[in-house]
Amino acid sequence: MPAITYEHIKTCKQSGARLGIVHTPHGSFETPVFMPVGTLGTVKTMSPEDLKSMNTNIILSNTYHLWLRPGEDIVKEAGGLHKFMNWDRPILTDSGGFQVFSLSELRNIKEEGVEFRNHLSGEKLFLTPEKSMEIQNALGPDIMMAFDECPPYPAEYKYMNDSVERTSRWAERCLEAHARPNEQGLFGIVQGGEYEDLRRKSAEDLVSLDFPGYAIGGLSVGEPKDVMKQVLEFTTPFLPEDKPRYLMGVGSADSLIDGAIRGIDMFDCVLPTRIARNGTLMTSKGRLVVRNAQYARDFRPLDENCDCHVCQNYTRAYIRHLVKCKESFGFRLTSYHNLYFLSQLMENVRQAIREDRLLDFREEFFEAYGFNKPNAKNF
Repeated sequence: MPAITYEHIKTCKQSGARLGIVHTPHGSFETPVFMPVGTLGTVKTMSPEDLKSMNTNIILSNTYHLWLRPGEDIVKEAGGLHKFMNWDRPILTDSGGFQVFSLSELRNIKEEGVEFRNHLSGEKLFLTPEKSMEIQNALGPDIMMAFDECPPYPAEYKYMNDSVERTSRWAERCLEAHARPNEQGLFGIVQGGEYEDLRRKSAEDLVSLDFPGYAIGGLSVGEPKDVMKQVLEFTTPFLPEDKPRYLMGVGSADSLIDGAIRGIDMFDCVLPTRIARNGTLMTSKGRLVVRNAQYARDFRPLDENCDCHVCQNYTRAYIRHLVKCKESFGFRLTSYHNLYFLSQLMENVRQAIREDRLLDFREEFFEAYGFNKPNAKNF
């Protein structure tokens, strides 16, 4: 048996969205699913028990950052990332390729790999497809990502074509270097920017290599939402129906729903915890910035329609006080609420697929959340 398998349960008759189950060595999870990001082996301010209480069944960690500290050798000596962080459910690690994009001022891309400057110390580092596989094999996640280049948006056609060809060559090298294929699944990453022919070329190259799952990368990097939706519409048909599809770096409520409608199974993003630390909350009626002065004497819950323990026990006024004072407990409460909100959103998406009414759900949710209003915020 391969390490990762996808079980298709149902296709929504109204929208075409998929309901499924991804099976891994550390358990299974239903899709479509949002995966909280635990960059350094922890979802910021959350304990594993917190995450389990909101029915989180898979999280993501970052290869590049764990390579720098504490080092993959220490994680391996601890028994792997699951034991190191006391998390017995599935884990996905990215490849480090996104740092090629996000640390653009500190890197140099070559055919062999990417030369980095350690963003902490300035030390020179060299990350190759083989090294990415070595690190991820040592970390021990259930799902690993192939090492790719994430080009900027916009990018010239020739640059993007060269990048896609390099990513395909790197994908082959990753497969050859992957030391534990029966214990860890390795996903390929489709690139190609906004160019339909290059997305098709990238997808066909990677599908020919028979990865157990496929990600769509190079989105949520500054392009308009309409461009992202268009790219998904012409990319997902080239991906196998019997394997999971993962849209990288997307976590706004509207994009989760719109991505599911376009055939995506898995999503991740730092958005819910990042905005939480600024006092911004996702609620059933739209964005709420609890730092604002209007909430100083507001003794209602963050969201009167939410049953998370934060909304059941704490007021806007109290949470505003904590956030304004930079108390860590305040960041924990806001982060918990936002992650719970997205967990419940995806459960509602799955239920709407079961009932063949995801387009109706989208309309209802967008109306309540305020996405249909002019200049609506995307979270």
